Amino acid sequence: MQYAVLLVVLVAAALLADWGQIASVFFRPRLVVTALSQGLVKAFLNTLAYSAGAFAFGLVLGTILALMRLSSVGPYRWLATIYIEFFRGVPALIVFLAFSLLPLAFPGLKIPFGTYGTVWVALGLVSAAYLAETIRAGIQAVPKGQIEASRSLGMSSGRTLRKVVLPQAFRIILPPLTNEFILVTKDTSLVYVLGLSRGAYELTKYGRDLANTNANLTPLVVAGFTYLLITLPLAYAVRRLEARNARGR
Repeated sequence: MQYAVLLVVLVAAALLADWGQIASVFFRPRLVVTALSQGLVKAFLNTLAYSAGAFAFGLVLGTILALMRLSSVGPYRWLATIYIEFFRGVPALIVFLAFSLLPLAFPGLKIPFGTYGTVWVALGLVSAAYLAETIRAGIQAVPKGQIEASRSLGMSSGRTLRKVVLPQAFRIILPPLTNEFILVTKDTSLVYVLGLSRGAYELTKYGRDLANTNANLTPLVVAGFTYLLITLPLAYAVRRLEARNARGR
């Protein structure tokens, strides 16, 4: 019955759709060639650079926040909790808007690496709030017996954290970290609010700009599919990691 219902839905959708209109609006061949040849590669590389830099910044800051959350020092825990709850509750778009207005609030302020640095910091601040909770869960998942064994061998608490706890924690949380990188990659579509020059366009801004110029959505569709070159290999890697961890257990 479930297969029959699915088949009926697919056939109905195929019969009701205006395929000529769909091809004209979303998949016009001439505009597909135009989108592929007028800077898509540069926009793809920019998106990859924005994603990698923001994730690296968020990972470092998220690790620090996770350790603060687990600290025995009360003010550290409170500060980390306030940060995490604030940036998890505020939309990333608002964070980008705030960063676009920073030069007005602080005349002469320049973030290193220009647009790239601004994106890394703005998006990394948001990503760090989510990564902090993931990393904290990974640290707490490390068996306490291993920590006690390390301390009994004469290792300091700092060395135990670096040599024993964090390596195992990151191995445990590698799949969700990969998922977070996928989310960061998609969040780079919000970079347009910074007012980019053409050479700094990411995929969504590139596709939308070309779509507006040609009054057709085909370039935006092409840009959207290009994201899959980043997200699909990562999603496949997540499934492989989860399967390997399941076999290890």
